[in-house]
Order: sequence, then C-alpha cells, then structure tokens
Amino acid sequence: MRILIVDDEKLIRDVIKEYAILEDYLVDEAEDGTVALEKVRQNDYDVIIMDIMMPKMDGYKTVEEIKKIKDIPFIMLSARAEEFDKLYGFKLGIDDYMTKPFSPKELMARIKVVTKRNVSSDDVYTFEGLVIDNAAHEVTIDNQKVELTPKEYDLLLYLIKNKNIALSRETLLEQVWGYDYYGEDRTIDTHIKTLRNNLKEYRKFIVTIRGMGYKFEYKK
Repeated sequence: MRILIVDDEKLIRDVIKEYAILEDYLVDEAEDGTVALEKVRQNDYDVIIMDIMMPKMDGYKTVEEIKKIKDIPFIMLSARAEEFDKLYGFKLGIDDYMTKPFSPKELMARIKVVTKRNVSSDDVYTFEGLVIDNAAHEVTIDNQKVELTPKEYDLLLYLIKNKNIALSRETLLEQVWGYDYYGEDRTIDTHIKTLRNNLKEYRKFIVTIRGMGYKFEYKK
C-alpha cells in the first residue's frame, strides 16, 4: 500500500513515515499542497494524510483540487479542533479527521480502516422515500440521488442494519471506524450532523439517545 504524507513540518512527516514503514507501507512526502498535487498527478495512492495549515496551498484547497482528478481517501491531520473545521473537511469528502497532538499508532489503525475494502451485498433498504441500495452503494431521497461521503454511508448503513437499537458512540466508533474508542465522541456527533443534513426530511429517522448515542428508529 502506498500513502502520501502532506505536512509542512518535517518532524511530523518523519514520525508518520517511521510508523508507516513498520506497517510495510510505501511512503511519499510533500511539504505543501502544490507539491502534493504534482505527486498525485504522477502516482496513485491508497490514502493521503493531509495537514490543513500549510504555505502556498492549504489542506482544504489541496483536497478540493485532488478530488477533481482522483478519488483517493483522505485523513485530515490538523491542530485545528473546531467543529467548523471538521465539518468543512467532511463536506469536501475527507474520510477521517484527527487533531494534533496525535497518536501515531491510532493513525495507523485509522489508515487500515479507511483503506479497507467493504464487501457489498445486494440488500436494498426502503424507509418511505429513503432508499439505500447497498449493491450500487447508492442512497436516494424521493428518487433523487444523495451524495454521501464513504464514512457517512457506512454510518448510515450500520444504523439501518441495527434499526430500533440504541447504539453508543463507543460502539459506533468501534464498528464503523474500526478502532478502539479514544474519547473522540465529537467524531460521531459531527458525522451524524452532516448525515442528517444530507437526509433532509428523513433525518427524523436518526434519533438522539441522550447521554448515550443514536439509533435509527423506524416502525411501520
């Protein structure tokens, strides 16, 4: 597997590279967005680790430009921990967001989850005008296709497969993200917020369980 680390701090690139090499990953580096964009034009990557605050071209703009030419999973790695920054990243189509300082081991775990191929089934789930076609990996609302990020789709599918069951944030992180709970419950809350926005009127199916988590509630 080949990854691209994009960060203007060499120390951070070196730390990530050290752990990635231990996982037998091939590693390329870029100190800013313009270099990253050029490397993406020349090579194919399984995942890109992207900083936000960089000279010449910031992480957001770089993600935007790369998405125009290749569909590559992104993990945003930034010192900016505000909800707005995370929401904007997910809106651009990133798959995960980690705040600095970070655990390199946790980052490796997240890389494995993001790059893991999901096996599709032929299941089709229908809830009034909301339809999830898992074989096509497609969501429609009143016959109109809805664009979800890969992680939003995985989260929605897991909620649906466990409909009417209250699911804790810890469970959602472990089952959807695939790694142990590290106390970042805002990761779940942020994705639920964007997912609800995308589902429009059918956001009503995703119910908040106060002090615990969420459930997909649907009863005929």
